[in-house]
Amino acid sequence: MKILVTGASGFVGGRVLELGGEGTFGTGRRPPVEEVAQQPSRNQGTRYLGGVDLGRIENGEIPGLAELMDGQPDAVIHCAARAAPYGSKVQFQRDNVDATRNVVEFCERHGRPRLVYVSSSSVLYRDGDQLDLTEESPVGPGFANDYARTKAAGEEITRTYSGSWVIARPRAVFGPGDTVLFPRIITAAKAGKLPLLTGRTTPAMGDVIYVDNLAAYLLQLAHRPELSGVYHLTNGAPIDMQSLLLQVLDRLGFARPDREVSLSTALRAATLIERTWRVVRLRGEPPITRYGVGVLAWSKTFDPTKMLTDLGPPAISIDEGIERFVAWQKERL
Repeated sequence: MKILVTGASGFVGGRVLELGGEGTFGTGRRPPVEEVAQQPSRNQGTRYLGGVDLGRIENGEIPGLAELMDGQPDAVIHCAARAAPYGSKVQFQRDNVDATRNVVEFCERHGRPRLVYVSSSSVLYRDGDQLDLTEESPVGPGFANDYARTKAAGEEITRTYSGSWVIARPRAVFGPGDTVLFPRIITAAKAGKLPLLTGRTTPAMGDVIYVDNLAAYLLQLAHRPELSGVYHLTNGAPIDMQSLLLQVLDRLGFARPDREVSLSTALRAATLIERTWRVVRLRGEPPITRYGVGVLAWSKTFDPTKMLTDLGPPAISIDEGIERFVAWQKERL
């Protein structure tokens, strides 16, 4: 099969490109990895085209995409997205909605290949615990943030595609090359700004997925057009999220947080800081967001039945994934 991976200069897309091997091609906004130091995606070679803006159309085409493939792809894995929990509405609209519409239109014009849309489990999030969420759990009408809202919009665009499609919703991806989940937490811990949340009577449980497991599942979905609908992708083993964080900090040699903050106080502070950031139009991401607090504050678990039945169990355990992530992170300290 000839597979096109969008967002291949990023964390997830880069790993899909690597594991896909020969016949897998990738695009991204950044230049090839040889020209960008410390990027997570390796061994891209001539199979990768940088400088591709999926939000831009010229003469009805996304510049460079058709030329890279030298023909029509058999499948497209659409990983490209603005994945940060914070940003402007215009940025999220362009990168997650407009770009997805352009990718779908590319597929319609180029042989209607199998389309795997990488969405996010956050399309389901609400304040509070959510246990054993299934692929049939309702999406919207309210969303935790603009990222979740625009990923849900991307799902609706994908459903209009006349070819074969499937939607993947990964939960809390981690591993070597992680730029979202643990790096923010580690940065806060190093600065002494990471408190322990109190106010729960039971631990906040959450699902995660190791990046290689996710990449393998996405490639399997690309190769199996008989599979359709939505798939929640996790390691199938919910864990205590705060304990996982402390374990990672211990392994990296960082001091554990010694300051405790109640959940209600943390949420109020995050709300105030986010509003201030928007009103004053400060640059960058706020030091704390409601979404970030929620990762450690609320239980979010997913029923893995459909994934396990159709795709099989994940090959790499959470413990092994943590081992690999810690080893990778230590090389960069």
